Amino acid sequence: MSYREYVIAAYAVFAVMLVWDYLAPRFAIARQLRAARKLAARRAARPTRPDRSTELGR
Repeated sequence: MSYREYVIAAYAVFAVMLVWDYLAPRFAIARQLRAARKLAARRAARPTRPDRSTELGR
């Protein structure tokens, strides 16, 4: 009885998880940066409102 296939499969799973642990945070960071850039672009494109801090309240 040989455990070669089991050992190969275990190393393959380990390698896949190692690659995933390397890439997953980079995908998350890229997604957050993209969201921040979109938010900044929306805020920059928004028309400016007049300053209401000096306006008298009703």
